[in-house]
Amino acid sequence: MGNSKPYRLKSITELHRVAGYAKPQHPLISIINLEGLANNTDITSVIFDFYVISLKRGCDKLYYGQQKYDFDEGLMAFMAPGQILRGEESGVPVKMEGWMLFIHPDFLWNTPLAKKIKQYEYFGYSTNEALFLSDKEEVIINGIVNNIQDEYHANIDKFSQDIIISHLEALLNYAERFYQRQFITRKITNHQILGRLEKVLNDYFNDEDLITKGLPTVQYISDQLNVSQTYLRSLLKTLTGQNTQQHIHEKLIEKAKEKLSTTDMTVSEIAYGLGFEHPQSFSKLFKTKTNVSPLEFRQSFN
Repeated sequence: MGNSKPYRLKSITELHRVAGYAKPQHPLISIINLEGLANNTDITSVIFDFYVISLKRGCDKLYYGQQKYDFDEGLMAFMAPGQILRGEESGVPVKMEGWMLFIHPDFLWNTPLAKKIKQYEYFGYSTNEALFLSDKEEVIINGIVNNIQDEYHANIDKFSQDIIISHLEALLNYAERFYQRQFITRKITNHQILGRLEKVLNDYFNDEDLITKGLPTVQYISDQLNVSQTYLRSLLKTLTGQNTQQHIHEKLIEKAKEKLSTTDMTVSEIAYGLGFEHPQSFSKLFKTKTNVSPLEFRQSFN
């Protein structure tokens, strides 16, 4: 029976010790080959205090946060320090292929990548979708990781850190490129999210209790879709050119136009009915989006 409380791994040396691996050759960075490795611990839930980049096959029962991580087609996963990874207790040994790269934040200290790595949004995803790689893309990624591994196993000198970090930055930039391609090419999944977004917004704005609820927040929308705010923003921006807040405003203006053109409600009544506390805020947003005031829009129908 595994531990119910997440086990926090504070160092890469501790990770190697707990998992039964040989001592790492560097205390702040490590690469392990998953092929042939057995699960030597009953820990099923873990928090890493370092970055984890992995390429895995044969892995289908992992949870990232609260969401099951989909490795059906995807291969790569990314975790930032402090995030939870949980596995199911099946009792059956899982045969995996691939590798895992661990980078402690201190390894990046005093380098440009220390700040830049936080800008790669795939480290913050609470989505359940791993990064799919074509055969050609996998060769590129594995080639970079092999370069890191060669440098890792070489004698450490004053150039080692800079060389490894340059390879690591190339790895992250390629992952960024491939994720953007994935957003575009995996249209079925993406269009399902767009359809669900449309339904969530329609249901929200059709609710009679909008006066009490107020306007929907980006957090509310992402929670309803079970994805993070950053993932949803990136996906929508790639597919539609608009972020989540712009989609909310677009739906709001659509509902406002419907009420302005088909009812005798005052502008204030419409504003309150759409969740605005102040009619002036509604009128300002409407004019920003349409270039006419609500009254001018209504008059165009007379």
